[in-house]
Formats: sequence, C-alpha cells, structure tokens
Amino acid sequence: MALSSVQTGALEELIGSASGGVVVDLDVTFVGQIVLFVLLFIVLKPMLFDPMLKLFEERERRTGGAKDDARQLYADADEKMAKYEAQVTVVKQKAGDERDRIRQEGQKREQAILAKVRTETDVMLNEGRARIQKERESLKTELSATSTQLAREIAARVLGREVQP
Repeated sequence: MALSSVQTGALEELIGSASGGVVVDLDVTFVGQIVLFVLLFIVLKPMLFDPMLKLFEERERRTGGAKDDARQLYADADEKMAKYEAQVTVVKQKAGDERDRIRQEGQKREQAILAKVRTETDVMLNEGRARIQKERESLKTELSATSTQLAREIAARVLGREVQP
C-alpha cells in the first residue's frame, strides 16, 4: 500500500516528535505574535506595569518604614525600661537606707528608754531597800525594847507570879 505525501509528512512529523525533536515553523503568524507582544508590552508598561511597580515600591517603603519605626519604638521602650529599672533600684536603695536609719533611731530610743527605766527602777529599788532597812532598824529597836517586857509578862503568866528584872 502506498502512502500519500500528506500521510508521509504526518508520519514523519509523528516520528520526529516521538524522537524528541521539536519542529518550529517560522512563518508570518509567529512574527505577528511577536509584534503584538511588543506592542502590548509598550502599551501596558506605562499604564499597568509602571504603576504596579511604583505601588509595590511604595508598599515596601511604607512597610520598611513601619518596621524601622517599630524597631525605633522598641529601642525607645527598652531604653525607658532600663531608666525605669535604674530609678526603681535607686528608690529601693534609698528606701532601704531610710528604713535602716529609722530602725537605728528606734533602737537608740529604745536603749534610751530602757536606760531611763533601769535608772528609775534602780532608784526605786534603792529607796525601797533604804526604807525597809529603816523600818527594820526601827522595828529592831522597838522589838528589843518590848522584848524584855514581853518576856517578863510571858514568864509571869507561865509561873503564875511576878518576875523580877
């Protein structure tokens, strides 16, 4: 069976495409497509591509600016936090010093009050001892004076008669 030239060309094309080769026909339609592409690119570039690129650049600039602003705000916040913590440390130190000073004043006052009370109690104790000593002496003299007379009265009662001194 004999193949026609069209069938032979189609068969050769199938065999050529099956072997991995690509057949490109450079004709008027290909040139027309390239011309249309270039014209479309020339028309769309100022109308679509340039504004889109400017929009992307502006967005990137603003986003980058916002990121820079955020970094600056974080840096400022960190700096302010460090100052705050330093001030808190200073205030805590001053408060601790003031507390220690007040505690020392309180201890001094306590010592002064205790010393005063000790002095007063020592004075009261010494006065009480002196008074007791005086009373003891007076009772001793009174007792020695009355002891002989009492002894006579007791002896007289026991003996039933008067005892001579």
